[in-house]
Amino acid sequence: MQKPEWLKVRLLNEDLNRMEAFLKSMSLNTVCQSANCPNMGECFARKTATFMIMGNICTRNCRFCAVEKGHPQPLDEDEPRRIAEAAQKLGLKHVVVTCVTRDDLPDGGASHFAKTIYELKKLPGVTVEVLVSDFMGKEESIAQVVEAKPDIINHNVETVPRLYPNVRPKADYLRSLNLLKKSKELDPYILTKSGIMVGLGETEEEVIQVMKDLRSVDCDMMTIGQYLRPSAKHIEVAEYVTPQQFKRYEEIGYELGFKYVASGPLVRSSYHADEGLKVTKA
Repeated sequence: MQKPEWLKVRLLNEDLNRMEAFLKSMSLNTVCQSANCPNMGECFARKTATFMIMGNICTRNCRFCAVEKGHPQPLDEDEPRRIAEAAQKLGLKHVVVTCVTRDDLPDGGASHFAKTIYELKKLPGVTVEVLVSDFMGKEESIAQVVEAKPDIINHNVETVPRLYPNVRPKADYLRSLNLLKKSKELDPYILTKSGIMVGLGETEEEVIQVMKDLRSVDCDMMTIGQYLRPSAKHIEVAEYVTPQQFKRYEEIGYELGFKYVASGPLVRSSYHADEGLKVTKA
């Protein structure tokens, strides 16, 4: 299936090379690189990146994701400090931190997330957004992250429930919804956020139901973007959703009560994440 014009992006190689060299010098990973994000050139040009903690090897095997799968290395205890140092050197005001899923760790990596948030919170005027795994539904792990008080807790449901067995075989839709619900119950002042990919074979009705499910757990923000196949080994694109349909999803999202909706072909969960925070805090 040929990629439509609205999905073609221009890579800014000079900015790309400069940021990659900086991240390598700090021994840090970004999901931008590991997931082959189409916005990497633009974001690196803006000196923004989504840091990926706990290594670059995931314990799960989601069929849409380009992150390497296998047996991860032990945690790097100095990583939270280096994340904060890199954020300071880049002059970041809104820092997004995500992770590989670490089902091998008793707490799923929640304590490492908390340490990273605490380090970033030492920087003056910096806001923190974390994009977390489901921690296998362990409420004590969710509580550790909430207690560190990030400004936004993001957890993506990724797709509609019907497609989970094929797209996210080790994940659970209700478990993901419960994480967002529990986060808001523990601290209603922390914004919650989630996102899905479209173009995997879902229907409009299913997407709208996901929106309603997210609002039922008081989720504040939502992102909707086009699934793009990272390689021939990954699940195929079923459809390239039009910009007009993305606009319709955005309008429906606001009608349902989301404080912020980013919906577009190239939207990703952390793309221009600072804009969402500005809107919701306004």
